[in-house]
Amino acid sequence: MLIHRIAIITARGGSKRIPKKNIKDFCGKPIICYSIEAALKAEIFDEVMVSTDSEEIAEIAKRAGAKVPFFRSKKAADDFASTADVIMEVLEHYRDIGKEFDSICCIYPTAPFVTEEKLRKAMRILEEKNAKKVLPVVPFSYPPQRAYIRDGQYIYMKEPKNANKRSQDLETMYHDCGQFYGYNVKSFMQTKGQIWENVIPIIMPESEVQDIDNEEDWKIAELKYQIMKK
Repeated sequence: MLIHRIAIITARGGSKRIPKKNIKDFCGKPIICYSIEAALKAEIFDEVMVSTDSEEIAEIAKRAGAKVPFFRSKKAADDFASTADVIMEVLEHYRDIGKEFDSICCIYPTAPFVTEEKLRKAMRILEEKNAKKVLPVVPFSYPPQRAYIRDGQYIYMKEPKNANKRSQDLETMYHDCGQFYGYNVKSFMQTKGQIWENVIPIIMPESEVQDIDNEEDWKIAELKYQIMKK
């Protein structure tokens, strides 16, 4: 059976903490280009598109080889729109022009650690294992069971029972890498993207994961990227 796949790169124009974050230079080229190039090189997608509300982002995306068949609506581009809202809008647009897909890979535009090999692996697992979602995750670098909570001028341990336990005796916990998501379209549409079951993890090393929320994060990400490429 032929499987139709779409790669959706979500790139809103209005970044506040890092101006023009999605097209800022990262190790020599606009950071969004890494996501586009990985999706194209994977050679498994029928469509590689960018959802954006910015003409500048659209031009850079098209030069990198992605399609920008329409601009994101105001509703899907405001501060309260979720990634699921954006994906729903994209799928509805394609459905209106007679194109439907079996699988989605949503890739963030600030994800230079994503490679074509990772995308191929993730989509293969999604489809072969009949999963509803695949999600790249990384173990917390410090046990969250020993977290402290602030209360006014003081802090206290959230779970004191874990204070004297060995790290290796605490359950390993993971968090979302914030790089990409693979979805089964039918499951995504049925739940409007709220999929919490039948999710298969892709375990990533700490060296290939970095949240980029400020300039310091950006510098750390560039150092990690250079190490990864070596």
